Amino acid sequence: MRRRSAALALASVLCSALLLVAQTPSPSPTANANSAQALAVLQGALVALGGRSVLSDVTLTGNVQRIAGSDDESGTFTYKALRTGGNRYDFSFPSGARSEIRPPVTAGVEGTWSGPEGRSGPIANHDLIADPGIFPTFVVFGLDGLNPGQTFVVTFVGLETRNGLSVYHLSAYQQFPQMSDAAVMFAQHLTQTELYLDPATFLPVAIHFYTHPDDNALVDAPVELVFSSYRSVGGVQVPFHVQKYVNNSLVLDLQIQSAVFNSGLSASTFQVQ
Repeated sequence: MRRRSAALALASVLCSALLLVAQTPSPSPTANANSAQALAVLQGALVALGGRSVLSDVTLTGNVQRIAGSDDESGTFTYKALRTGGNRYDFSFPSGARSEIRPPVTAGVEGTWSGPEGRSGPIANHDLIADPGIFPTFVVFGLDGLNPGQTFVVTFVGLETRNGLSVYHLSAYQQFPQMSDAAVMFAQHLTQTELYLDPATFLPVAIHFYTHPDDNALVDAPVELVFSSYRSVGGVQVPFHVQKYVNNSLVLDLQIQSAVFNSGLSASTFQVQ
């Protein structure tokens, strides 16, 4: 009975979202957003993902293939993230351990990476605010305004075809009211995020954003995260296959084996120990 009620609730939200999408004209690219269309699609995605559950953190583990030029190796990984921002990857490969740590931007702590033979370095601040992480529920939380300190402007671009699939396309950027006009435009560009959802299920199928060289935030390198093989874990939909492309080349292929929520992760998890 509970499962049927949940299914009916999801169907109701999806129908409402579809009705709004169908009846409201698509905004122009310059339109002020958070339109009825964008909000309806985001709400549909939250319900479909099971995101109304109270989630504070997530830990994903599994197998990974890493491709970097001529390097092609397989190993294992652990990914941890907070709903309010911050994520880290810890990889184990035959070539050695690697990690990427992105603390919450509000923590004011530098991001870092490390690799084999004791190599390490900082992750530039302009890439800390650009990377949304690989857990779609937390991405949608942020875009829907459920994370304190983050205000995104979201527009519904339309129903389109991407990589041969029909998708709903949402475009978003973060607002920074405390900055000057010139700085705001630059910061908004750094946080520009494109979200693509399956129109039948409202589950995210891809997220597109940009990364940049550490020493030049003006140079954009396109990044795309592709999500598939969703399964329910404790009522939350988790994509058990995630692929990361940089400059249209596959760099990470993640096969998730387990997902754990609300394990008590804190901001200290995302700092170099």
